[in-house]
Amino acid sequence: MDMPLKGLRVIELGQLIAGPFAAKMLADFGAEVIKVEPPEGGDPLRKWRLLHEGTSVWWAAQSRNKRSLTLDLRQAEGQDVVRKLVADADVLIENFRPGTLEKWGLGWESLHALNPRLVMLRVSGYGQSGPYRDRPGFGVIGESMGGLRHLSGEPGRTPVRVGVSIGDSLSALHGVIGVLLALRQRDQNGGVGQQIDVALYESVFAMMESLLPEYSRFGVVRQAAGSSLPGIAPSNAYRCRDGRYALIAGNGDSIYKRLMEMIGRQDLAEDPALATNDGRVARVDAIDEAISAWTAERDLEAVLAALHEARIPAGKIYDAADIASDPHYQARDMLLPGQLPDGTPITLPGIVPKLSSTPGSIRRPAPTLGQHTDEVLSELNIPAETRAEWRERGII
Repeated sequence: MDMPLKGLRVIELGQLIAGPFAAKMLADFGAEVIKVEPPEGGDPLRKWRLLHEGTSVWWAAQSRNKRSLTLDLRQAEGQDVVRKLVADADVLIENFRPGTLEKWGLGWESLHALNPRLVMLRVSGYGQSGPYRDRPGFGVIGESMGGLRHLSGEPGRTPVRVGVSIGDSLSALHGVIGVLLALRQRDQNGGVGQQIDVALYESVFAMMESLLPEYSRFGVVRQAAGSSLPGIAPSNAYRCRDGRYALIAGNGDSIYKRLMEMIGRQDLAEDPALATNDGRVARVDAIDEAISAWTAERDLEAVLAALHEARIPAGKIYDAADIASDPHYQARDMLLPGQLPDGTPITLPGIVPKLSSTPGSIRRPAPTLGQHTDEVLSELNIPAETRAEWRERGII
Protein backbone atom coordinates (compact mmCIF):
# COMPACT_ATOMS: atom_id res chain seq x y z
CA MET A 1 0.00 0.00 0.00
CA ASP A 2 1.04 3.63 -0.43
CA MET A 3 2.89 5.17 2.47
CA PRO A 4 0.81 7.61 4.57
CA LEU A 5 2.74 10.71 3.51
CA LYS A 6 3.29 9.78 -0.12
CA GLY A 7 3.03 12.88 -2.29
CA LEU A 8 3.94 15.27 0.53
CA ARG A 9 6.82 17.55 -0.48
CA VAL A 10 9.02 18.88 2.33
CA ILE A 11 11.84 21.42 2.04
CA GLU A 12 14.29 21.21 4.95
CA LEU A 13 16.40 24.28 5.64
CA GLY A 14 17.39 23.23 9.16
CA GLN A 15 20.70 22.02 10.51
CA LEU A 16 21.90 19.72 13.28
CA ILE A 17 19.08 18.09 15.23
CA ALA A 18 15.64 19.61 15.81
CA GLY A 19 14.55 20.58 12.29
CA PRO A 20 16.28 17.66 10.54
CA PHE A 21 14.88 15.14 13.05
CA ALA A 22 11.36 16.35 12.28
CA ALA A 23 12.03 16.04 8.55
CA LYS A 24 13.45 12.54 9.05
CA MET A 25 10.24 11.39 10.71
CA LEU A 26 8.16 12.73 7.82
CA ALA A 27 10.55 11.10 5.33
CA ASP A 28 10.34 7.73 7.09
CA PHE A 29 6.61 7.70 6.35
CA GLY A 30 6.83 8.57 2.70
CA ALA A 31 7.31 12.33 2.41
CA GLU A 32 9.71 13.55 -0.25
CA VAL A 33 12.31 15.58 1.66
CA ILE A 34 14.78 17.87 -0.05
CA LYS A 35 17.47 18.88 2.41
CA VAL A 36 19.16 22.19 1.65
CA GLU A 37 22.77 22.39 2.88
CA PRO A 38 25.51 25.03 2.59
CA PRO A 39 27.99 24.12 -0.19
CA GLU A 40 31.01 24.39 2.11
CA GLY A 41 30.86 21.51 4.58
CA GLY A 42 27.12 20.98 4.57
CA ASP A 43 25.13 20.35 7.74
CA PRO A 44 27.55 20.47 10.72
CA LEU A 45 26.05 17.17 11.92
CA ARG A 46 28.15 15.51 9.22
CA LYS A 47 31.14 16.09 11.53
CA TRP A 48 29.57 15.35 14.93
CA ARG A 49 30.72 12.49 17.14
CA LEU A 50 32.28 9.37 15.58
CA LEU A 51 33.27 9.64 11.91
CA HIS A 52 33.65 7.00 9.20
CA GLU A 53 35.58 8.14 6.13
CA GLY A 54 35.16 11.73 7.33
CA THR A 55 31.39 11.64 7.91
CA SER A 56 29.48 11.03 11.13
CA VAL A 57 27.71 7.67 11.34
CA TRP A 58 24.94 9.63 13.07
CA TRP A 59 24.31 11.17 9.65
CA ALA A 60 23.24 7.78 8.30
CA ALA A 61 20.34 7.71 10.76
CA GLN A 62 19.39 11.39 10.78
CA SER A 63 19.34 11.94 7.02
CA ARG A 64 18.01 8.69 5.58
CA ASN A 65 15.26 9.01 2.97
CA LYS A 66 16.35 12.56 2.07
CA ARG A 67 17.89 14.18 -1.00
CA SER A 68 20.73 16.68 -0.55
CA LEU A 69 20.78 20.00 -2.43
CA THR A 70 23.59 22.46 -1.78
CA LEU A 71 22.68 26.15 -1.82
CA ASP A 72 24.26 29.28 -0.41
CA LEU A 73 21.19 30.95 1.08
CA ARG A 74 23.08 34.20 1.58
CA GLN A 75 23.19 34.75 -2.18
CA ALA A 76 20.25 35.92 -4.27
CA GLU A 77 20.38 32.93 -6.60
CA GLY A 78 20.20 30.51 -3.69
CA GLN A 79 17.21 32.40 -2.28
CA ASP A 80 15.50 32.27 -5.66
CA VAL A 81 15.92 28.49 -5.78
CA VAL A 82 14.23 28.19 -2.39
CA ARG A 83 11.31 30.22 -3.74
CA LYS A 84 11.05 27.87 -6.72
CA LEU A 85 11.05 24.89 -4.37
CA VAL A 86 8.48 26.43 -2.05
CA ALA A 87 6.12 27.22 -4.91
CA ASP A 88 5.37 23.51 -5.23
CA ALA A 89 5.97 22.38 -1.63
CA ASP A 90 3.63 21.37 1.17
CA VAL A 91 5.97 21.95 4.13
CA LEU A 92 9.05 24.02 4.84
CA ILE A 93 11.11 23.25 7.98
CA GLU A 94 13.69 25.64 9.41
CA ASN A 95 15.49 26.03 12.71
CA PHE A 96 17.52 29.21 12.26
CA ARG A 97 17.52 31.99 14.79
CA PRO A 98 14.32 34.08 14.42
CA GLY A 99 14.73 36.79 11.78
CA THR A 100 17.33 34.93 9.72
CA LEU A 101 14.97 33.87 6.94
CA GLU A 102 13.36 37.30 6.95
CA LYS A 103 16.80 38.82 6.36
CA TRP A 104 17.10 36.62 3.26
CA GLY A 105 13.63 37.51 1.99
CA LEU A 106 12.34 34.06 2.88
CA GLY A 107 10.14 34.87 5.86
CA TRP A 108 6.64 33.56 6.45
CA GLU A 109 4.78 36.47 4.89
CA SER A 110 6.65 36.33 1.58
CA LEU A 111 6.59 32.53 1.28
CA HIS A 112 2.92 32.34 2.27
CA ALA A 113 2.11 34.90 -0.43
CA LEU A 114 4.03 32.78 -2.93
CA ASN A 115 2.29 29.53 -1.88
CA PRO A 116 -0.79 29.98 0.33
CA ARG A 117 -0.97 26.19 0.90
CA LEU A 118 2.48 26.12 2.52
CA VAL A 119 2.84 24.85 6.09
CA MET A 120 5.97 26.30 7.71
CA LEU A 121 7.55 24.70 10.76
CA ARG A 122 9.87 27.04 12.65
CA VAL A 123 11.93 25.60 15.52
CA SER A 124 14.03 27.92 17.69
CA GLY A 125 15.34 28.17 21.21
CA TYR A 126 12.75 30.63 22.54
CA GLY A 127 10.13 30.93 19.80
CA GLN A 128 9.37 33.59 17.21
CA SER A 129 8.13 36.14 19.78
CA GLY A 130 8.88 37.28 23.33
CA PRO A 131 11.81 39.11 24.95
CA TYR A 132 14.26 36.21 24.45
CA ARG A 133 13.46 35.49 20.78
CA ASP A 134 16.80 36.81 19.49
CA ARG A 135 18.96 34.77 21.84
CA PRO A 136 20.75 31.73 20.40
CA GLY A 137 19.27 28.61 21.96
CA PHE A 138 20.55 25.05 21.70
CA GLY A 139 18.82 22.01 23.17
CA VAL A 140 20.79 22.11 26.41
CA ILE A 141 19.55 25.64 27.09
CA GLY A 142 15.98 24.60 26.38
CA GLU A 143 16.35 21.64 28.71
CA SER A 144 17.53 23.97 31.46
CA MET A 145 14.90 26.66 30.98
CA GLY A 146 12.18 24.05 30.55
CA GLY A 147 12.88 22.62 34.01
CA LEU A 148 14.46 19.28 33.05
CA ARG A 149 18.07 20.02 34.04
CA HIS A 150 17.04 21.02 37.57
CA LEU A 151 15.44 17.60 38.08
CA SER A 152 18.29 15.54 36.61
CA GLY A 153 20.91 13.96 38.84
CA GLU A 154 21.43 13.24 42.51
CA PRO A 155 20.08 15.53 45.28
CA GLY A 156 22.55 18.20 46.35
CA ARG A 157 24.93 17.60 43.45
CA THR A 158 25.56 19.41 40.17
CA PRO A 159 22.56 18.93 37.84
CA VAL A 160 23.50 16.54 35.05
CA ARG A 161 22.77 16.47 31.36
CA VAL A 162 20.47 13.83 29.94
CA GLY A 163 22.76 11.68 27.77
CA VAL A 164 21.17 12.71 24.46
CA SER A 165 19.92 15.99 22.96
CA ILE A 166 16.45 15.40 24.29
CA GLY A 167 15.37 19.04 24.04
CA ASP A 168 15.99 19.03 20.29
CA SER A 169 14.26 15.69 19.79
CA LEU A 170 11.20 16.70 21.84
CA SER A 171 10.98 19.86 19.76
CA ALA A 172 11.13 17.81 16.59
CA LEU A 173 8.31 15.57 17.80
CA HIS A 174 6.15 18.57 18.70
CA GLY A 175 7.01 19.98 15.29
CA VAL A 176 5.84 16.85 13.51
CA ILE A 177 2.58 16.95 15.47
CA GLY A 178 2.17 20.58 14.46
CA VAL A 179 2.82 19.81 10.80
CA LEU A 180 0.25 17.02 10.74
CA LEU A 181 -2.31 19.20 12.53
CA ALA A 182 -1.72 22.07 10.10
CA LEU A 183 -1.99 19.77 7.09
CA ARG A 184 -5.26 18.39 8.41
CA GLN A 185 -6.57 21.93 8.95
CA ARG A 186 -5.42 22.98 5.47
CA ASP A 187 -6.97 20.05 3.68
CA GLN A 188 -10.27 20.20 5.57
CA ASN A 189 -10.81 23.95 5.69
CA GLY A 190 -10.07 25.81 2.51
CA GLY A 191 -6.54 24.79 1.58
CA VAL A 192 -4.63 27.54 3.41
CA GLY A 193 -1.45 26.70 5.30
CA GLN A 194 -0.14 28.22 8.50
CA GLN A 195 3.01 28.84 10.51
CA ILE A 196 4.02 26.53 13.39
CA ASP A 197 6.13 28.10 16.13
CA VAL A 198 8.00 25.52 18.24
CA ALA A 199 10.33 26.65 21.03
CA LEU A 200 12.85 24.24 22.53
CA TYR A 201 12.20 25.32 26.12
CA GLU A 202 8.43 24.95 25.67
CA SER A 203 8.79 21.47 24.21
CA VAL A 204 10.70 20.44 27.33
CA PHE A 205 8.39 22.31 29.69
CA ALA A 206 5.39 20.51 28.20
CA MET A 207 6.87 17.25 29.57
CA MET A 208 7.26 18.48 33.13
CA GLU A 209 4.14 16.74 34.45
CA SER A 210 3.06 18.17 37.83
CA LEU A 211 5.98 20.59 38.21
CA LEU A 212 4.03 23.84 37.81
CA PRO A 213 0.68 22.85 39.41
CA GLU A 214 2.50 21.67 42.54
CA TYR A 215 4.38 24.95 42.80
CA SER A 216 1.22 26.95 42.08
CA ARG A 217 -0.88 25.20 44.72
CA PHE A 218 1.64 24.23 47.41
CA GLY A 219 4.72 26.38 46.75
CA VAL A 220 6.72 23.18 46.32
CA VAL A 221 9.79 23.38 44.07
CA ARG A 222 10.39 19.85 42.84
CA GLN A 223 14.00 18.72 43.27
CA ALA A 224 16.32 16.15 41.73
CA ALA A 225 15.78 12.69 43.20
CA GLY A 226 18.37 10.44 41.58
CA SER A 227 16.89 7.12 40.49
CA SER A 228 13.69 7.36 42.51
CA LEU A 229 10.32 8.73 41.43
CA PRO A 230 9.22 11.18 44.15
CA GLY A 231 5.62 10.89 45.22
CA ILE A 232 5.14 7.50 43.55
CA ALA A 233 6.22 4.41 45.50
CA PRO A 234 7.92 2.09 45.16
CA SER A 235 9.83 2.92 41.97
CA ASN A 236 13.61 2.92 42.01
CA ALA A 237 16.85 1.30 40.90
CA TYR A 238 17.94 -1.47 43.29
CA ARG A 239 21.50 -2.83 43.47
CA CYS A 240 21.87 -6.58 42.98
CA ARG A 241 24.51 -8.98 44.26
CA ASP A 242 26.56 -8.77 41.04
CA GLY A 243 26.73 -4.96 41.23
CA ARG A 244 24.17 -4.35 38.51
CA TYR A 245 20.83 -2.61 39.04
CA ALA A 246 17.25 -3.74 38.66
CA LEU A 247 14.67 -1.09 37.87
CA ILE A 248 11.49 -2.03 39.70
CA ALA A 249 8.17 -0.20 39.39
CA GLY A 250 5.90 -1.66 42.06
CA ASN A 251 3.76 1.42 42.44
CA GLY A 252 0.40 -0.02 41.36
CA ASP A 253 -1.65 -1.08 44.39
CA SER A 254 -2.06 -4.71 43.38
CA ILE A 255 1.47 -4.85 41.96
CA TYR A 256 2.88 -3.56 45.24
CA LYS A 257 1.13 -6.30 47.18
CA ARG A 258 2.46 -9.01 44.84
CA LEU A 259 5.96 -7.57 45.11
CA MET A 260 5.95 -7.60 48.89
CA GLU A 261 4.61 -11.16 48.97
CA MET A 262 7.27 -12.28 46.51
CA ILE A 263 10.15 -10.89 48.57
CA GLY A 264 8.74 -12.45 51.74
CA ARG A 265 7.48 -9.28 53.37
CA GLN A 266 3.89 -10.27 54.09
CA ASP A 267 3.82 -7.66 56.85
CA LEU A 268 4.28 -4.88 54.31
CA ALA A 269 1.92 -6.53 51.86
CA GLU A 270 -0.95 -6.69 54.37
CA ASP A 271 -0.42 -3.34 56.11
CA PRO A 272 -3.59 -1.33 55.36
CA ALA A 273 -1.65 1.93 55.61
CA LEU A 274 0.38 0.86 52.56
CA ALA A 275 -2.55 -0.23 50.39
CA THR A 276 -2.55 2.99 48.37
CA ASN A 277 0.19 5.20 46.98
CA ASP A 278 -0.14 8.10 49.44
CA GLY A 279 0.44 5.77 52.37
CA ARG A 280 3.43 4.13 50.69
CA VAL A 281 5.01 7.49 49.90
CA ALA A 282 5.05 8.31 53.62
CA ARG A 283 7.07 5.13 54.28
CA VAL A 284 9.00 4.84 51.04
CA ASP A 285 12.40 4.53 52.77
CA ALA A 286 11.32 1.42 54.65
CA ILE A 287 9.83 -0.12 51.50
CA ASP A 288 12.97 0.62 49.47
CA GLU A 289 15.12 -0.93 52.20
CA ALA A 290 13.06 -4.12 52.08
CA ILE A 291 13.36 -4.40 48.30
CA SER A 292 17.09 -3.57 48.40
CA ALA A 293 17.71 -6.26 50.98
CA TRP A 294 16.06 -8.81 48.69
CA THR A 295 17.91 -7.77 45.49
CA ALA A 296 21.26 -7.61 47.32
CA GLU A 297 21.11 -11.37 47.86
CA ARG A 298 20.58 -12.22 44.17
CA ASP A 299 22.22 -11.58 40.81
CA LEU A 300 20.38 -9.33 38.36
CA GLU A 301 19.17 -12.09 36.04
CA ALA A 302 17.67 -14.04 38.94
CA VAL A 303 15.98 -10.90 40.24
CA LEU A 304 14.45 -10.12 36.85
CA ALA A 305 13.31 -13.69 36.29
CA ALA A 306 11.44 -13.69 39.59
CA LEU A 307 9.88 -10.29 38.96
CA HIS A 308 8.74 -11.20 35.46
CA GLU A 309 7.23 -14.43 36.76
CA ALA A 310 5.28 -12.40 39.33
CA ARG A 311 4.13 -9.91 36.64
CA ILE A 312 5.91 -6.98 38.27
CA PRO A 313 7.27 -4.30 35.90
CA ALA A 314 11.05 -4.56 36.01
CA GLY A 315 14.07 -4.29 33.76
CA LYS A 316 17.77 -3.73 33.55
CA ILE A 317 19.69 -0.67 32.39
CA TYR A 318 20.48 -1.18 28.71
CA ASP A 319 23.60 0.08 26.98
CA ALA A 320 24.21 0.02 23.22
CA ALA A 321 25.56 -3.56 23.32
CA ASP A 322 22.45 -4.74 25.18
CA ILE A 323 20.20 -3.08 22.61
CA ALA A 324 22.09 -4.48 19.63
CA SER A 325 21.76 -8.07 20.90
CA ASP A 326 18.26 -7.93 22.36
CA PRO A 327 15.76 -10.36 20.77
CA HIS A 328 12.79 -8.08 21.39
CA TYR A 329 14.46 -5.20 19.53
CA GLN A 330 15.19 -7.61 16.69
CA ALA A 331 11.68 -9.08 16.61
CA ARG A 332 10.11 -5.62 16.32
CA ASP A 333 12.42 -4.42 13.51
CA MET A 334 14.10 -1.82 15.68
CA LEU A 335 17.57 -2.83 14.41
CA LEU A 336 17.58 -2.18 10.67
CA PRO A 337 20.46 -3.02 8.32
CA GLY A 338 21.98 -0.16 6.35
CA GLN A 339 25.09 0.77 4.40
CA LEU A 340 27.50 3.68 4.46
CA PRO A 341 28.50 5.21 1.09
CA ASP A 342 31.54 2.93 0.77
CA GLY A 343 29.44 -0.18 1.35
CA THR A 344 30.33 -0.61 5.01
CA PRO A 345 27.36 -2.20 6.82
CA ILE A 346 25.78 -0.31 9.70
CA THR A 347 22.79 -0.89 11.95
CA LEU A 348 20.21 1.89 12.04
CA PRO A 349 17.41 2.61 14.54
CA GLY A 350 14.01 1.27 13.51
CA ILE A 351 11.00 3.38 12.62
CA VAL A 352 8.51 4.59 15.22
CA PRO A 353 5.52 4.55 15.46
CA LYS A 354 4.48 1.28 13.84
CA LEU A 355 1.46 1.50 11.55
CA SER A 356 -0.29 -1.77 10.79
CA SER A 357 -1.30 -1.04 7.19
CA THR A 358 1.08 1.68 5.98
CA PRO A 359 4.31 1.39 7.99
CA GLY A 360 7.33 3.57 7.43
CA SER A 361 10.44 2.34 5.64
CA ILE A 362 13.98 3.24 4.64
CA ARG A 363 13.91 3.79 0.88
CA ARG A 364 17.21 5.56 0.32
CA PRO A 365 20.41 5.96 2.36
CA ALA A 366 21.55 9.28 3.78
CA PRO A 367 22.94 11.40 0.92
CA THR A 368 26.46 12.56 0.37
CA LEU A 369 26.86 16.34 0.33
CA GLY A 370 25.10 17.76 -2.70
CA GLN A 371 24.42 14.31 -4.13
CA HIS A 372 21.12 15.43 -5.64
CA THR A 373 21.92 19.05 -6.49
CA ASP A 374 21.89 18.58 -10.26
CA GLU A 375 18.89 16.30 -10.07
CA VAL A 376 16.78 18.77 -8.08
CA LEU A 377 17.88 21.82 -10.06
CA SER A 378 17.13 20.00 -13.32
CA GLU A 379 13.62 19.34 -12.02
CA LEU A 380 13.33 23.12 -11.56
CA ASN A 381 14.41 23.62 -15.21
CA ILE A 382 17.66 25.33 -14.30
CA PRO A 383 20.01 24.66 -17.25
CA ALA A 384 23.39 22.94 -16.99
CA GLU A 385 25.32 26.06 -17.99
CA THR A 386 23.70 28.03 -15.17
CA ARG A 387 24.53 25.28 -12.70
CA ALA A 388 28.15 25.28 -13.87
CA GLU A 389 28.37 29.04 -13.35
CA TRP A 390 26.84 28.73 -9.90
CA ARG A 391 29.41 26.10 -8.94
CA GLU A 392 32.23 28.43 -9.92
CA ARG A 393 30.72 31.15 -7.74
CA GLY A 394 30.10 28.84 -4.78
CA ILE A 395 26.31 29.20 -4.91
CA ILE A 396 25.95 25.41 -5.13
